[in-house]
Amino acid sequence: MEQEFYKDLAQRVRDLADRADPSTRRRLLKLAERYDAKGGRAGQALQRAERPLPIPRIPPTSIFTGPGEA
Repeated sequence: MEQEFYKDLAQRVRDLADRADPSTRRRLLKLAERYDAKGGRAGQALQRAERPLPIPRIPPTSIFTGPGEA
């Protein structure tokens, strides 16, 4: 019965994480992992790992914007 409680609680936290901003999402998913461990389902928490955010590809800018003095 206690396992069922933590299972449901972890699922509710994951549902909230799906609608949260990235930093809150990370914290909620860690909380869900803890609930999974208490409920005896630590393996499922690892299956639903968060994907990292893509790194923006911004070309490097030069400190010189035009022809400079030689």
